[in-house]
Amino acid sequence: MTSTNSFVLSSNGEEWSQVLDLYEQVLRLKASKMKQASGKSLLTLDSWFQKELPKAIQQRDEKYITHEELAKLMEWKLTRGKFRPRLKEMVKTNSPELVEGASKKAFKKLPNVGSAIKELTVLKAVGPATASAVLAAGAPECAPFMADESMLAVPGCTPLAYTDAAYKRYCEAVQKCVTRLNKGDSSMKWTPHKVELALWTHYMANKLDPSILDQPNGTAPKRKGADEKGEKAKKHRDK
Repeated sequence: MTSTNSFVLSSNGEEWSQVLDLYEQVLRLKASKMKQASGKSLLTLDSWFQKELPKAIQQRDEKYITHEELAKLMEWKLTRGKFRPRLKEMVKTNSPELVEGASKKAFKKLPNVGSAIKELTVLKAVGPATASAVLAAGAPECAPFMADESMLAVPGCTPLAYTDAAYKRYCEAVQKCVTRLNKGDSSMKWTPHKVELALWTHYMANKLDPSILDQPNGTAPKRKGADEKGEKAKKHRDK
């Protein structure tokens, strides 16, 4: 079992909140490992996806995503994860009318996430993962984004598969976390999207620089299962 798997199963709301607060720091670290242009693009696109796109969708009388927004969302997804240039071009072949119509139908299906996903996957180049990103942006209280890193963080969601069934298992696991965290002492109102972001943050921090999760200033919880060397290092810093 990985450190992140242990975090998912045993950490409390305060620890989850502390990890979520590290999201932008870990994202910047990921960007720093990329080519300069790609890293800068990642930060710009992620800010748009996390802040601007949700506002745009939710301010509409009827929720939907535009053709231009879907193309930009795909660019964000491919920059943050595995880059597949063919998908970037394929998604643009959908007509604006089809994109808006399919996304309107999808948002109307919520809170039935499975039905909403099916309405979106009629679009070219849009599988369950991309569809989940649309829903996470427009309805974060209902759907988590199907990020590889977030799924790898959850026990029982491997090996990775990009299917409706795999997304259903992932959603159920995320919802269990949401329910548990909201019953705890955390002052935060947890949603599937917030849980997904915390999962991504913990997994990527462990991959890029695990010390981020063991900071002595109280901004992050100590990692579960820290080895003896890590314990000695922490004691030395606290002197």
